[in-house]
Amino acid sequence: MNVVVEPKGTDGGLFGRPLFEDPSARALARVGVVDVGSNSVRLVVFDGAARSPAYFYNEKIMCALGAGLSDTGHLNPEGRVRALNALRRFQRLAEGMGLSGLSVVATAAVRDAIDGPDFCADVARETGLFVRTIDGREEARLSAQGVLLGWPGSYGLVCDIGGSSMELAAISGGHVGRRETSDLGPLKLQTVKGGKKGRRAHIKTTVENLHAAMGTQRDRLFLVGGSWRAIARVDMFRRGYPLHVLHEYRMTPRAVSRTAKFIADHPDHEALRADCGISSARMALVPLATEVLWRLVKTFRPQDIAVSSYGIREGMLYEQMPQRLRDRDPLIEACRFAEAKDARMPGFGKLLYTFIEPLFRSAPFSRKRMIKAACLLHDVSWRAHPDYRAEVCFDNATRANLGGLKHSERIFLGLALLHRYSNKREGTHFEGLYDLIDEKAQHDALIVGKAMRFGAMLWMEKDADRGDFRWFPKKKQLELRLSPDAMPLFGEVAQARLNSLAASLEAEVKVKTRRD
Repeated sequence: MNVVVEPKGTDGGLFGRPLFEDPSARALARVGVVDVGSNSVRLVVFDGAARSPAYFYNEKIMCALGAGLSDTGHLNPEGRVRALNALRRFQRLAEGMGLSGLSVVATAAVRDAIDGPDFCADVARETGLFVRTIDGREEARLSAQGVLLGWPGSYGLVCDIGGSSMELAAISGGHVGRRETSDLGPLKLQTVKGGKKGRRAHIKTTVENLHAAMGTQRDRLFLVGGSWRAIARVDMFRRGYPLHVLHEYRMTPRAVSRTAKFIADHPDHEALRADCGISSARMALVPLATEVLWRLVKTFRPQDIAVSSYGIREGMLYEQMPQRLRDRDPLIEACRFAEAKDARMPGFGKLLYTFIEPLFRSAPFSRKRMIKAACLLHDVSWRAHPDYRAEVCFDNATRANLGGLKHSERIFLGLALLHRYSNKREGTHFEGLYDLIDEKAQHDALIVGKAMRFGAMLWMEKDADRGDFRWFPKKKQLELRLSPDAMPLFGEVAQARLNSLAASLEAEVKVKTRRD
């Protein structure tokens, strides 16, 4: 991940200065986009920290515009009515939210249908919305930009599957490269002649042609689209995976093969659909999409596979960002925004990070990044009931809509915040999640949480410089140096929390008065 480091003297430090108050970011504080796809029509209104936006409003209507398109050449008449009604509703919602307008794009079904231009004209006449119909290569580019919103600087192959098409785009170092499109959408595959044998031969030939056009792609395969997410849900169910967050869910090529067989051999797809929380309309397309994914993985042989909840809609937001905003860390920017909005003392997280960072001086950047995020979020759940605050913190961290965060990092962040409010983690209903990280990571999260728990006792001002830690890991010595005006704050509870931290470090602790 590429992260901008501010020059010295700008008070930026390792993670740069917050950008969400910058005019270029504030201009993107509330943006509405509509994706008119072959399966669904969806409105998303982004709000908040533009680099890692919150979903202020999100509504999807399954219209199946592309159903029967291969046979008739026209949009599904029923789907066309439903889509127009959906767009009428979305336009009125946008007015009610005070949006300046909606950015509307249409993909494969509308661009391929004979009556696609007529549909767009109807939308303009009925709602005043302009529908931009994009070709497959542009669809691939926008989807890839959506992935870059969550994974800045990533390398690999983005595969976006819709109802009527499937797009591929190469990404490298934060840029979108070669792009290709195909007719491998499940709705189109339903009409391929020759039954299962003919369909599989068509998929094999098409994927091989895509491979020849795109070249070898042995990095990560990013999966974008509802059918891929449905397959990931089935994979989670098959594995008994405990964290039901689709974004950044990882699968191996072997897992894809096993899940494809699991779906093909399952005796009751309706029961499987219910168990996995998949809609009936989506489940009908899953077996076809699974055939495509299996062939895709077998042909391109990616190193690993990641599910992305970010796609074309997020790519439309990314399109409007200045480059310096694109380059920022989506996790840190989102945590800064959360602190500014919800913490009792916005800005204190930076001071808390500086205070506890000596305990992790030799840690890699990836770990310091998690510690920084934890410090920024350490106080945002203060309104929760004290008896449940620790669990609320863990739940928020592990299930929040945050980009740039692996599942293992979600658990680390959740545990650190849990221990900010509680020394113990046993007895919660989250215990099945802890083992997604190893024992050392669990222990590090405990240390971060206890250090934040103690550090929060010493400050009630965000800019005060009242103390610092010195940590000598080989000698197992922890030294706390306090300024004279901080000594009255070092009461019995603070002493107990410091001792608890030292015990977890298996360290001897010394407290000194600092002479500034």
